[in-house]
Amino acid sequence: MRPVDFAFQGSKSTLSGRISHPDSQLSAVAVFAHCFTCSKEIPAVKRITSRLSHHGIAVMSFDFTGLGHSHGNFADTNFSTNVLDLKLAIEHLKSIGMAPTLLIGHSLGGAAVLQVASELFEIQAVVTIGAPSNPKHLEKLLAGHIAEIAGEGEAKVSLANREFVIKEQFLKDIQDSEILTCVRKMKAALLILHAPLDNTVGIENAEEIFRAAQHPKSFVSLDDADHLLKKVRDSEYVADIISSWSSRYLNLRTPKTSPNSGDGPVLVSEVAADKFQQDILFGQKHTLLADYPTDFGGLDTGPTPYQLIAAALGACTSITIRIYAKRNKIPLVCVSVEVTQDKRHAEVDPEGIPTYSHFLRKIRLTGPLTSEQRESLIAIANKCPIQGTLEAISQIETIDVSLEARPPMS
Repeated sequence: MRPVDFAFQGSKSTLSGRISHPDSQLSAVAVFAHCFTCSKEIPAVKRITSRLSHHGIAVMSFDFTGLGHSHGNFADTNFSTNVLDLKLAIEHLKSIGMAPTLLIGHSLGGAAVLQVASELFEIQAVVTIGAPSNPKHLEKLLAGHIAEIAGEGEAKVSLANREFVIKEQFLKDIQDSEILTCVRKMKAALLILHAPLDNTVGIENAEEIFRAAQHPKSFVSLDDADHLLKKVRDSEYVADIISSWSSRYLNLRTPKTSPNSGDGPVLVSEVAADKFQQDILFGQKHTLLADYPTDFGGLDTGPTPYQLIAAALGACTSITIRIYAKRNKIPLVCVSVEVTQDKRHAEVDPEGIPTYSHFLRKIRLTGPLTSEQRESLIAIANKCPIQGTLEAISQIETIDVSLEARPPMS
């Protein structure tokens, strides 16, 4: 996957977009519309777009007005402006010779793609993920603030641990939306993906959309998946289903290699522009968050970048020792590695200006090991490939702290 970030003009301001290009032959172009108050950086969006790119589908994702990295004031937006933003995203793709034929929408983004597809007949396939049959379902999320919005004209609402200003015009706009009417007019093939236990947008919404749609139409249950598809296996399943289903309506290529071959690229993207959270996608398969501690302005929701380096060294050390023990039939029961890191002035420099990273690695080995076996295991730790990578700029000190665990000599 080759992600390319860019900006384009939206309904009210400049919007932030990204096209995830396939590494090889392009078979189709899609647009992904994210959920209410989310952004293109949420893990599910990135996992799905990454997986689809492997199947030859270039996917454009973007942040709606006032969200993520896009400009503008979210309080001035509504469902209608989201629909217009989506249309302008499609127009941008057309202007660069990448006219989309597939629209994918998650939650409220799903309602938006249904409306747009009913107006643009060049769209051949539409996929909704946990989509409402009517934007008015958002009134449930705002239930405790409806009176305040009606009386004051606006209210601050906490959604997904963030505060948003919702104005009265937003409520009036969703009252006027008729998504099922749009679905009845739509000519594109439709795939509805929904979890029966979705407690944000109920499964009855999927049933209403399915009944309103013309054929060809399909429904796939997402079983126990949550609304945001936080589990890696759920978002990967969704991507694979979309690829397989859309191949009937789009000319998609067959992948020549497995998406799991090799380590694959590591994609790091910030979750929101005003925080330090980083979502990390490893080889299109694994994900975790990196962050800063709260006293550095972060949310402390994941390890720091330095902790990730230390974790890489510790994991590589443990794996290297285990491989060596297996090959040489050494009765190693368990190995654990504790790594700490700090900055120290290089002792060889009398001025004390250059610095290097100093790692303290404490290795604990348990099992009926002889002194020679223990020494050989500690020695092989220094052959860890990550150590070789780091030593170009770092000094790594290894200490065996497991001497007290030595078995009594027979």
